[in-house]
Amino acid sequence: MTDKPVTEDDLHAYIDGVLDDTRRAEVSAYLKKYPEIASRFASYSVQRGMLHSTLDPVAEEPVPTRLNLTHMIAPRRQNRVSYWRAAAAAAVLLFAGGSGGWYMHYIVSLPREGVTALASEASQSFATYASDPVRPVELRADNMLQLVDWATDRMGRKPVLPDLSKSGYRLMGGRVISTPHGAGLMLMYDNDRGTRLVMLTRPMIVDQNKTMTPHSEGKVDGWAWASDGMGYSLVGSLPSHELHPLANDIRRQVLGQA
Repeated sequence: MTDKPVTEDDLHAYIDGVLDDTRRAEVSAYLKKYPEIASRFASYSVQRGMLHSTLDPVAEEPVPTRLNLTHMIAPRRQNRVSYWRAAAAAAVLLFAGGSGGWYMHYIVSLPREGVTALASEASQSFATYASDPVRPVELRADNMLQLVDWATDRMGRKPVLPDLSKSGYRLMGGRVISTPHGAGLMLMYDNDRGTRLVMLTRPMIVDQNKTMTPHSEGKVDGWAWASDGMGYSLVGSLPSHELHPLANDIRRQVLGQA
């Protein structure tokens, strides 16, 4: 044992597991002597575990395209670094202060890439437009030629308009929407019994070819995939297994017109 006092830094290093064996034994003895301090730092250990379980999967994701070398050496680099440092510090302080729910919301809201981003954009489009009783679509089904021209001009790719009538869903129409990854075409379908579906398609930078995967956001389920540089996501308030055959039908039609 040394006479060196145990500091806050020692206690945090103890929680982080970075002390040498001798100092760790000294801090452990200190915590046994002062149970109220031990209790406080035990809560920090729990928070540390929650942070790891939340952030580790994010750290393992592919680096977003906007953070490639070209962007990193741009003049705005310093501002971006400062922003993220400040955001990270604020998030940790909020969490430690008892605002874990808002911190988790921040983590979940981190920008996404590829079909994951497309799926989220489709779900948000559904939430915004599917319940609109007045103007759920910008151009209706009787004006599809204009919609195709509009979407082709904005996306740089001519879209396919899938037909789901054999499954009981008629095409209501659609609109061109703005996404963080460029313009996309939103199509809306209805079964005339109050159930609506949204399909979102747009060119892909990440995941230009990706197998079909399920996704869920709140009460909205869906399937997303990418083929030949175009992404597709079908979403609705139906269970995932009911949406799957409809998504497969769309995929077959798209491949048939490629």
